Amino acid sequence: MFEYSSELGMMTLNLDIIQSISFTTVMLLIGSFIKNKIHILNKYCIPAPVIGGFSFAIISFILRQTGVITVVFDTTLQNILMTAFFTTVGFTASLQVLKKGGTQVIKFLAVAIILILAQDILGVLSAKAIGVNPLLGLIAGSISMTGGHGSSGAFGPLIEANGLEGALSIAMACATFGLVSGSIIGGPLANRLIKKYKLKSEEIEIKEELVLTNEYGEVACSEISMGELSESKLTSSAMQIIIAMGLGTIISNLFSDLGITMPGYIGAMIVAAIMRNLSDSKGIWKVSSRELESLGSICLSLFLSMAMCSLKLWELIDLAIPILILLTLQTLLMILFAYFVTFRVMGKDYTAAVLAAGHCGFGLGATPNGIANMESVTAKYGPSPSVFFILPLVGALFIDFLNSAIITTFMNLL
Repeated sequence: MFEYSSELGMMTLNLDIIQSISFTTVMLLIGSFIKNKIHILNKYCIPAPVIGGFSFAIISFILRQTGVITVVFDTTLQNILMTAFFTTVGFTASLQVLKKGGTQVIKFLAVAIILILAQDILGVLSAKAIGVNPLLGLIAGSISMTGGHGSSGAFGPLIEANGLEGALSIAMACATFGLVSGSIIGGPLANRLIKKYKLKSEEIEIKEELVLTNEYGEVACSEISMGELSESKLTSSAMQIIIAMGLGTIISNLFSDLGITMPGYIGAMIVAAIMRNLSDSKGIWKVSSRELESLGSICLSLFLSMAMCSLKLWELIDLAIPILILLTLQTLLMILFAYFVTFRVMGKDYTAAVLAAGHCGFGLGATPNGIANMESVTAKYGPSPSVFFILPLVGALFIDFLNSAIITTFMNLL
């Protein structure tokens, strides 16, 4: 467990697979505690596993830099948890649900896809302009911006394998920056649009309660009760996830044989999406959304906590200035895009202004950040019920899937 590293000149603490998952679970619980105690973390919807894991990453950095000790994790389960989570994302890709959303959902999905392309093009070109690895620009693009911590944790190791040292640590740092900046710029932007165009809320009486969930199992940064979960449905859902993961490896291997580089979870997502749509059309088996969401939330929380705990922050030191330049450009892009594209495409009305605020949180962070931005705007200027259907539907169902496809395309081009 403890051993002396002659290469590093200090003691090394090596945690095995069970100790690693146990330790990162403790850090997840600590992150939840800290989040509940510090208002600003709740306000900006910083995920509990990011808080706990990143806190330990800082401690680990200090211990290593001062020559006290280095902590090494066995991250075998990290890849399994990541694949399981993205498999549950695949199960949400229902074409029937998308059709029910109407033209506004299709429009916002198209806008979100255009932003992804813009983020990646800007990232790659900016990286080349300042003389750094284009893969760094891709990390600061849709991987960490629209993709957030989930995609950052998934693509980081893959980009490291392609030659960019410290890619995972960089991606996680960029995603955290995006969470905060996306939450800060959304409200002021909508405020500007509403006042400039003298927009007013449509007074619509909505009596039914809208339950909005996201990849962290939260509703606009608040915990919710999903009601009782069925043991039989949980068992069935777990089996469906495992089957999709297994079949997905075959598809991933086929892509690999064709020379196409992509994360291992893509195959599982594809199989899960096929299984979901066969379920919708043929009714051969039942896909239980609540149970899948619960299992996915658990897997994502543990995966993020482990990914954050094992960050090697010392690898970021030499890239601090280039990263800040790239992230500043991405923030400016988001402001201009939400103002001139999202607002106009979505109709230039009050609903479009609220969605522009939501897109800032969603495009730089995660779905709950977008919802939090929209809630702050509607609390001041009046209700706009449709936005709380449009943004979560796009964020929960298809954006991770499409973002992964676009990122994979860019990686293979580079």
